[in-house]
Amino acid sequence: MSPRTTSARDSAKPSGQTRGADAGAGAVGDVDRVTEAVLTASRLLVAVSARSLNEVEDSLTLPQFRALVVLASRGPLRLTHLAEHLAVNPSTAMRMAERLVVSGMIDRAPNPENRRESILTLTDTGRRVVEQVTGRRRAEIAAIVESMPAPQRDGLVEALEAFSAAGGEPPAGHDPIPLGWE
Repeated sequence: MSPRTTSARDSAKPSGQTRGADAGAGAVGDVDRVTEAVLTASRLLVAVSARSLNEVEDSLTLPQFRALVVLASRGPLRLTHLAEHLAVNPSTAMRMAERLVVSGMIDRAPNPENRRESILTLTDTGRRVVEQVTGRRRAEIAAIVESMPAPQRDGLVEALEAFSAAGGEPPAGHDPIPLGWE
């Protein structure tokens, strides 16, 4: 962002919500400062996710992994429901499902209630991939958290719980596979 854009945006904000050199000294709860911190943390978490996935299954994309996670946490789904959970078009979900069927990570069968629809189910191979990637992710995140000063960990937990609640995300402990992709 150019200095000119930053200045124009900062001048339109109430006092205490500026960015730039004094961002560290901004008011507690400064939305821009918190947003920047969350964006930075999200880049780190995406990198951890990508590394974890690459170490287990290098030909699987993050969107395909998301599909596996949805099936792992929701159980068998119609193709249209998978598309809804992934927020993609049914044709995109169908192409993704085809690749996952070929790779042996999901099974596709006709819906007994409506033969024009398919039911997608996670295979044992797909479940193992989800568990391995999740385990690697958990280990890498745990190592990062361990390197933080102990007093800041409690504050991080409170902040992340509040952030997740504000975004409508249920606590991870309620999902069979707590990955938060939905």
